Amino acid sequence: MLRWHRDLLARRHAARSRPRRPGRPRTVRSIRLLVLRLARENPTWGYRRIHGELLVLGVKVAASTVWQILKDTGIDPAPERTSTTWPAFLRSQAEALLACDFFETSTLSGTRQYVLAVIEHTSRRIRVLGTTAHPTASWVTQAARNLVMDLEDSGKHARFVIRDRDGKCPALFDAVLADAGIRVVLSGVRIPRMNAIMERWIQSCRRELLDRTLIWNQQHLLHALREYEHFYNTHRPHQGIDNARPLQPLPQPAADQAAVTQLDIRRRHRLGGILNEYHYAA
Repeated sequence: MLRWHRDLLARRHAARSRPRRPGRPRTVRSIRLLVLRLARENPTWGYRRIHGELLVLGVKVAASTVWQILKDTGIDPAPERTSTTWPAFLRSQAEALLACDFFETSTLSGTRQYVLAVIEHTSRRIRVLGTTAHPTASWVTQAARNLVMDLEDSGKHARFVIRDRDGKCPALFDAVLADAGIRVVLSGVRIPRMNAIMERWIQSCRRELLDRTLIWNQQHLLHALREYEHFYNTHRPHQGIDNARPLQPLPQPAADQAAVTQLDIRRRHRLGGILNEYHYAA
């Protein structure tokens, strides 16, 4: 009996003196998610600024806890998160940003034609400024003047134009845009990604139009580009802007299920069937 009692006391003493789990308890998941959200939505905030915002919201945690949450998730300190990347700059300035570029194609006889086009970053609206076999300084400068007048007529206020360092753009081209309050931003050497939206449109124009037809002469090329410009701006959906169209709003989805089950869709040809538009029958 005495030995049983001694063993009982020893076991009880051992249970009481057993070391507890080291460290503080894990932070509540909702607080962790809130810390990460504040860091993601405010790149300039360090862990102390986030800690202060949590106190304003009535969430009491230590500043070291906020620091540990950011460190465990792999989020860099605020000075390393505040550097502006090129995609971030394009998104922040999209409302006042244009991009232009030359690209070339050949007619059936082998004559080289140069096309100058401009695209709006925010709406993806394209403007084909013209085509020529000889992009002289006077021709390019006149194209810049036409662009400025077109922007004024449409009420578009642009502040920047991205272009590459092509020698076909003379200094007077930049001067005409500067007089209209538009600053020219030159892309880096051999860095087409700096003008990616314009380069992507050129690729689309080649894949959907120029690679599928033969161009007879300059007049035929200009006609085909005008048709594609109208198709691109009024009908073709663009994934970069949530499948919207630059000059046409998306139609509201049909509320009547009977209308959905009995769709009467007609096809409209452009350029002999190279481009197809689909509409409801009148």
